[in-house]
Amino acid sequence: MPELPEVETVRRQLEPAVVGRRIAAARVLDERWPMPLTPAAVQEQITGRRVQALTRRGKYLVWSLDGDLHLVQHLRMTGTILVEPAADQRHVRVELELDSEGGPTRVAFVDPRRFGTGELVAGSEALARLFDTRLGLEPLDEGFTNEHLAAVLRGRRTPIKALLLDQRRIAGVGNIYADEALYAARVHPLRPAGRLTGAQTRALRAGIVEVLEAGIDAHGASIDDFRGVDGVQGSFQDRFRVHMRRGEPCERCGTPITKITVAGRGTYVCARCQTRPRRRH
Repeated sequence: MPELPEVETVRRQLEPAVVGRRIAAARVLDERWPMPLTPAAVQEQITGRRVQALTRRGKYLVWSLDGDLHLVQHLRMTGTILVEPAADQRHVRVELELDSEGGPTRVAFVDPRRFGTGELVAGSEALARLFDTRLGLEPLDEGFTNEHLAAVLRGRRTPIKALLLDQRRIAGVGNIYADEALYAARVHPLRPAGRLTGAQTRALRAGIVEVLEAGIDAHGASIDDFRGVDGVQGSFQDRFRVHMRRGEPCERCGTPITKITVAGRGTYVCARCQTRPRRRH
């Protein structure tokens, strides 16, 4: 957490509050956040620059500033961005003050566990190269076709859920949405990626897109720390069909949902709807 829908929710909510505004002051309060740069270096580089655009790539939020400078932010497990947070807000790691005709706007990055990161990238070409080395195509891109997904899966022995979590293969999908997509496609999380049939591949692509769009529509899932920029929780957790529903009946067949471990992550599955693959000898 957060995954693509949560970061896209933040982007959509934050965009009108920051785009076109100048960063009048910046305070980086956590020396770990911008490493290997120092807080002072980041503050000096971004102060006085106007926010030209706020975009997203996978789970990354990108602040594009004057002079083709880009602040690439990752919220990680417990990061939240708040607009006009309470004066006594805890765990503030970064504060920005943005000028506007109606008065300054305060934006804070809050992160209890300090896993979030911020990187400065000079130039759009360098930004593209950075993402090319880290991220595959994301499912909401028009190029994420059945044929593209089949090519990504082809010949791979890794469990399909592990592949879905690999950001170098598919950008933006994490534990929650992988479980939900696999359930929608009736594919067991342990099935080797390269052994999905054509029908399963098509169903999986459709399932991935479906759950990501539903997550965005619900303003994300708030099962731990995630909140929108106004502090309000998302509601996709109320629509979970399998994730975190161990022991509850499958809505399709009534079989109790079970929990297993795949790629070191707790994974929820209906043993009847998602048939476990047979071992090959």
